[in-house]
Amino acid sequence: MGELIRTEIEALQEALDDEYRAWATYDQVITDFGEVRPFSNIREAEGRHIAALLRLFERYDLPVPENDWPGKVTQYASLQEACEEGVLAEIDNGQMYERLIAASQRPDILTVFSNLMEASQERHLPAFQRCAQREAQR
Repeated sequence: MGELIRTEIEALQEALDDEYRAWATYDQVITDFGEVRPFSNIREAEGRHIAALLRLFERYDLPVPENDWPGKVTQYASLQEACEEGVLAEIDNGQMYERLIAASQRPDILTVFSNLMEASQERHLPAFQRCAQREAQR
């Protein structure tokens, strides 16, 4: 397997921090507005994303950064605003993974990054887009 290079370590750290932030953000929305979809489903998915990244940290014997995001994320004035921000966050997430995929040639890291990008762009983004449209019609 070999040791990771600096850019791979930084890519894993950035991905984990982003997933931590997403989980904390969606958790805050649920705290503020109740168990609303798609936030409840996507928060659960973010937990699986974190677990996938943590397996890589374990495999490469990397120290696991703390999740400092709970209590430090944006609180939204409305569910509409939260859905719209979810759309923007998932667009940013897809761009981040496109960039991070270029940081490694290791199949295990590329598989995890690709899977997380696919979930973001093919499932989470459309769910937040539907949410924003639904809330706009209320």
